[in-house]
Amino acid sequence: MNRAVSVTLVIAGFFVVWELGVRISGVPNYILPSPSEIAIELASDPLWYARHAAYTVGSCMLGFFLALALGILAAIGIVYSRVLENTLYTLLVSLNSIPKIALAPLFIIWFGIGIWSKVVVVFLGAVIPILINTQAGVKTSEARFIRVARSFSASKIKIFSSIILPGTVPFIFTGLKYGAGRALLGVVVGELYASTAGLGHMIAEAGNTFQTDVVFFGVLIFMVTGLVVVAFLDVFERRFEKWRPDLH
Repeated sequence: MNRAVSVTLVIAGFFVVWELGVRISGVPNYILPSPSEIAIELASDPLWYARHAAYTVGSCMLGFFLALALGILAAIGIVYSRVLENTLYTLLVSLNSIPKIALAPLFIIWFGIGIWSKVVVVFLGAVIPILINTQAGVKTSEARFIRVARSFSASKIKIFSSIILPGTVPFIFTGLKYGAGRALLGVVVGELYASTAGLGHMIAEAGNTFQTDVVFFGVLIFMVTGLVVVAFLDVFERRFEKWRPDLH
């Protein structure tokens, strides 16, 4: 069975079980709303929800793409530069041990409650797993292939583009998938702390007023976004995997 069909059936089955479970058990709406009640709430003002979603997606994508670009470049630089390995890598590993939620108040003080404080939180959450995985991929490149290429007088650029980069692709995409989850977590943290828009802000406001259906809708949006991002990365990874030899 096609993977997309399997995922769709699993998700559809989850919502059917949820709907039937709520209706059969008679759980009050303010404790656990059914998917149909959440859909009715969404239909009441779709543009309002779309504005919040657009704000969150925009800040998350900006921070994630900055993390993607700088994380990969920094990883390559760290592998080939002892100075960067002893300074930048040490600093980033130290930052990785600090919960980003502890830094969120500082970012809000420094960058305000607008989009940039969320971008910084997203960036810090995503850049470290991308960097660490990319660095591991570059360092584990097949030494025997590199020696053969050098014996044929291949340039450093040719060695990097034809041997090191293809071998690093799986590591990069592993870092991207992990970084995407950290990015979504970071944008929620930033919006929960202080924001005038976004899904995190919407969830916080709805929780304060016992609008459980709105809270669940926001959570479902994040869940669906995570699934879409991972599926999107899987498609790109399979395209880039064509660079590598088929082992089957």
